[in-house]
Amino acid sequence: MARFAYRFAAFAAISFLFIITAFAQDRRQNEPGNFDFYVLALSWSPSFCEAARERSPDRRPSQQCGERPYSFVVHGLWPQYERGFPEFCKVPAPRLPRTIVSSMLDLMPAPGLIYSEWDKHGTCSGLTERAYFEAVRKARAVTKIPERFIEPDSIQTVTPDEVTKEFLAANPGMTPGAISVTCDNRRLREIRVCMTKEFQFRDCEEMSRRSCSREKLIMPPVRG
Repeated sequence: MARFAYRFAAFAAISFLFIITAFAQDRRQNEPGNFDFYVLALSWSPSFCEAARERSPDRRPSQQCGERPYSFVVHGLWPQYERGFPEFCKVPAPRLPRTIVSSMLDLMPAPGLIYSEWDKHGTCSGLTERAYFEAVRKARAVTKIPERFIEPDSIQTVTPDEVTKEFLAANPGMTPGAISVTCDNRRLREIRVCMTKEFQFRDCEEMSRRSCSREKLIMPPVRG
């Protein structure tokens, strides 16, 4: 009986803490500017384009998958909580000027992506449209791409650990807990890097737990 009472008390305590934590997050849920850190998501463009061709082989290639070659491109800069994340913090979102969209095409090579990232994530940053995309550019500037992945012209086979080590070597101050490698069933998809609001690398346990666990991944080559 005593053991049962102990287990019940422990369960009740854990449940209470969970409810308090969830409620604390809910109070600031989707409040612009009220978040803990950023995640910079870098998409391996050749994987994205190869997967798009497999899904719709007869569809006309998008701007990102056209003649100009891309390697890592910015998928987004995402405000995050320690657990979970805000999204669509202003509905409708403030209008995004075309001048800002055109200025970002070197990093985010699809206007639709730029608009959707602003609507879903940028509005949660608490920044103006221009300031948010300046933050995207700053985050990308402090994250160096390993030379091996800048313009590979042949298919590469890698492991998630190898990719992580390459990024750590290229980015002093980055720790294994600050980076996550994502994949589909065979291809490397994205590198996600956690950083503070001041664009310093920092660990993020929840993101790290989502890293790809496959032993081998392929990276399709960069092509024109």
